[in-house]
Amino acid sequence: MKKILLTTALVLTAAGAFAQSATESTGVNSALGVAPKTEDFILQASASDVFEIESSKHALQKGDEPIKAFAQQMITEHEKTTAELKALLTTGKVKGSPVAALTEDHKEVVDELAKLNGAEFNEQYIDDQVEAHENAVDLFKRYAEEGENADLKSWAAKTLPALEHHYKMAQDLDK
Repeated sequence: MKKILLTTALVLTAAGAFAQSATESTGVNSALGVAPKTEDFILQASASDVFEIESSKHALQKGDEPIKAFAQQMITEHEKTTAELKALLTTGKVKGSPVAALTEDHKEVVDELAKLNGAEFNEQYIDDQVEAHENAVDLFKRYAEEGENADLKSWAAKTLPALEHHYKMAQDLDK
């Protein structure tokens, strides 16, 4: 048993050295309600914004009118949070690097979404939005409550109500 735990710990530690920490990437922190490290929060928050913007661009082209209205709001508001996060990083009060392109996982989701049309597209886009906003609300809530950096923690708390609203809007479209 000790050997399995040690091996697991080594694998998780090695995996964390290449990207976000293993406890954050595996969902352990979320399950335990533990705040992400600042670097992990920046990576996930910025990756979420990029995903929201890119997937919503497809929705502007392929979605029905309610989907297009939601998508335009997601683009506008996530471009705003991206700019706010970048501004925090350029002041030097927060150290880290945001994600500027889709992650591999997000790219796969957006590529699959791009293949769909009509009702199938609308359904998948909304399912993706519900999941993305559920994850974002969890991430921002954990950082706002117990994050390491006071400025970033304050920004997360200020941003959280908008993300909760987005989550509710996506759920309402999913009905």
